[in-house]
Amino acid sequence: MGSRRRSRELAMQALFYMDNCNNNSEEMLERFCSNFNPNEEILPFFYRLVRGVVFEGNEIDPIIERFSSNWKISRMSCVDRNIMRIAVYELLWCSDIPSKVSINEAIDIGKKYGTGESGPFINGILDSVLDAMEKGSIKAKNPERISSEGTDNAVEIPGSKGSEVQTK
Repeated sequence: MGSRRRSRELAMQALFYMDNCNNNSEEMLERFCSNFNPNEEILPFFYRLVRGVVFEGNEIDPIIERFSSNWKISRMSCVDRNIMRIAVYELLWCSDIPSKVSINEAIDIGKKYGTGESGPFINGILDSVLDAMEKGSIKAKNPERISSEGTDNAVEIPGSKGSEVQTK
């Protein structure tokens, strides 16, 4: 398994953990890392994905809901929604990653960790997001705002109860 695949899988697991704890703080991310001890090789991309999804969640979640045919993000499987959050983050903020790679990786991770319905569900939503991007109704974002080192400044995390992403 490649290092980017491992980063994506671990990012999904970290976001799943943070989602279930209803706490997207940097402290929770560090707690996750202390328990799972990610390999140094995958850390930069892993942090880029997790911090990017957390920081941009207010933009990512409505995009997923827009293409999910009457499914609210809160009703989706925690695995599926976090896989799609990562993929939408990659599609919009990671210009260095080909769109089809992001989508295929999300589908494969969904098949591995989700249900029998996860692959087609994820595929349908992400293909619709990509189609909207190609038609110009969704625009790619500035990829420089998030790095593996953290965010530009502390921000409140969408859906959390007063937790923040802390800069180091």
